[in-house]
Amino acid sequence: MEVLFWVGCAAAYDSRLQSIARAFAEIMKKAGVDYAILGTKERCTGDVARRLGDEAMFQELALHNIAVLKQHNVKSIVTTCPHCFNMFQNEYPALGGDFEVTHYTTFISNLIRDGRLRLPKKQERELATYHDPCYLGRQNGIFDAPRDILAALGYTIAEMERSREQSFCCGAGGGMMFETAPRGQKINSLRAEEAMQTGASMTMTACPFCLVMMEEAIGSLNQTNAANMAARDIAEVVNEWAEARIPRHGKEGNT
Repeated sequence: MEVLFWVGCAAAYDSRLQSIARAFAEIMKKAGVDYAILGTKERCTGDVARRLGDEAMFQELALHNIAVLKQHNVKSIVTTCPHCFNMFQNEYPALGGDFEVTHYTTFISNLIRDGRLRLPKKQERELATYHDPCYLGRQNGIFDAPRDILAALGYTIAEMERSREQSFCCGAGGGMMFETAPRGQKINSLRAEEAMQTGASMTMTACPFCLVMMEEAIGSLNQTNAANMAARDIAEVVNEWAEARIPRHGKEGNT
């Protein structure tokens, strides 16, 4: 295989977020990428457990995953979740898990650059804004790849007041996706208001956690303000526009 697709808990089990995993799998198929998944052998990377203070659970999960990846001689990993990406990139090496890991936005950007993923002729599309996920942007410095993909598709990006290195959290990190704020305004509502202030009709993101938080908040603000903004993951949008490669000798390649 060319790469192992690490699906991640959110995209595997949440019915809404499964569309991200399906979209990215379709994109790789269209680009002729030879990939594999671990299926039931894949466990949570332990991000949430470690953020909430359960170090023992984190190490149990991490050591299992590292052992399985080494058993299958995995060298290269691509993931749709910045939290998973961050764990492989920055925290697994301390436990012996040294793997080449790529976030799917960088992976897709490279496919476009190398001519492996065919996009339709560039045309002007709607105005969109992009929310930088914390573990993709501020933690790992990936700001351009998502924007390059949207630009290649013809979207005009209206930046929020806080973006790139100064981006604002959606409220899901640190295990808070599974908690309810006891008082005050929700962080995702504050972020959704910033998105709406751009005048864009769509908020794009590249993280399943962020998509959940932004969809919830934007949905509430749409009802309150009679607005019609949508929240989408970049993989979903790319898959809608990407074209399948013309197979050699009239036969599809294996994926």
